[in-house]
Amino acid sequence: MTMVMQQTVSKSQFKAQALEFLRAVEKTKIPLVITHGGKPVVEVMPYNKQSDQEVILKSLRGTLKFYKDPDKPAADPEDWEVLR
Repeated sequence: MTMVMQQTVSKSQFKAQALEFLRAVEKTKIPLVITHGGKPVVEVMPYNKQSDQEVILKSLRGTLKFYKDPDKPAADPEDWEVLR
């Protein structure tokens, strides 16, 4: 597991130097957290299309459910309280 440090700046600092901060994130690959009143509100991270796609697909693996008869009720109608 790799530990990535992150830089933190206020919204007013970011507004004044946005291009410099964005270039630094692009160059160093270190995330930037923008705060408002000392609380984090936005995280700027370097874009990595391949890893984003891998993360999404990995999170979906094993979640597909297969139903032999998708038109069949999910539960026995006798188990439904509303029908009693």
